[in-house]
Amino acid sequence: MSTESVLSKRLRAAWQGRISGCQLGKPVEVMSALQGHDAMNDYLASAGALPLRDYVPIIEGAAERGLLLGSCKGQLERSEPDDDINYTVLALQLMERHGSGLTTKDVARAWLRDLPVGWTFTAERAAYKILLARADEYFSIGREPGFDLAECSDNEWNDWIGAQIRADLYGWVCPGQPAQAAELARCDAALSHRDEGVYGAVFVAALGAVIPEAASLDAAVEAALGEIPSGSACADAVRFARDQAGRENGDQEIRNRYAELPPVHTVNNLALVVWALLSHPDDFGAAIGDVVTAGYDTDCNGATVGGLWGLQGKPIPEAWTSVWRGRVIVTLAGVGELALDDLVERTVAVTQTMAAEAT
Repeated sequence: MSTESVLSKRLRAAWQGRISGCQLGKPVEVMSALQGHDAMNDYLASAGALPLRDYVPIIEGAAERGLLLGSCKGQLERSEPDDDINYTVLALQLMERHGSGLTTKDVARAWLRDLPVGWTFTAERAAYKILLARADEYFSIGREPGFDLAECSDNEWNDWIGAQIRADLYGWVCPGQPAQAAELARCDAALSHRDEGVYGAVFVAALGAVIPEAASLDAAVEAALGEIPSGSACADAVRFARDQAGRENGDQEIRNRYAELPPVHTVNNLALVVWALLSHPDDFGAAIGDVVTAGYDTDCNGATVGGLWGLQGKPIPEAWTSVWRGRVIVTLAGVGELALDDLVERTVAVTQTMAAEAT
């Protein structure tokens, strides 16, 4: 099998895993974040869907309880629009335009050009407001921005999960190069986040870069830890999650430890991602199913675990992918619907270009 075909297979699994995990967690996202873990799991138990090993079913009263129906079992015919997938496609576009030369300024311009403000939230929305207010001077032809972009990350949500969900593709296109993946993720994250919000993004990107060549997922986690400060809360969360891996109540221990954090913070969600990934290295459905039922930001965590799991090169079971038929809907300007095959081909091309630049 050629190098290209191995690469294509791995990146296909990453896209399939990320999209499937996102669509699994999407129906219960609002229920989990606003009503809490117990309310979400009460619904899933009532639906006979625990442990969660298939897309979320609809039962009577689902909409009234906050379920988002479009991505549910029996309704899902395409990958429904979601900010997680928007950001992955946007990162692909950024890499196609800028490659290893990507800067935070490039990310800012891409947001204004390609990312609808209505599809941004918390830290991203706060950063976007500043960009919009200063857009005229920012787009002055032939001039540097008339203000410091660091202003955009001075917001109350800059340690929440937003940057972490934007980071995956930077690792996908840098296999074996975690430092480069980390730097790309850092450039992206810095527009809206600081400190732990950046470290979570950097860790996810670095982990994605290491997985294809690591002896095990645990070895990849250890290597990725080298890209973030050892004394950071994110590093502590990763180490704690490793200790809980394989334990049936590991998710509860994580929720107990981080009970005071908001449900969409970087640190607590990163811990769940690492716990689920390391607990099920050989079972895709269990990895994404358990991270979703663990709560917090369900669609984000399902997407991140799914994409990272796919980078192992193991096939994603057809039961997860056949229902959305290779159709990927995004809300980026001028894009609309994309085909999975096209996304894979484009990601392969970027990865090969990055590898050629590194030699």
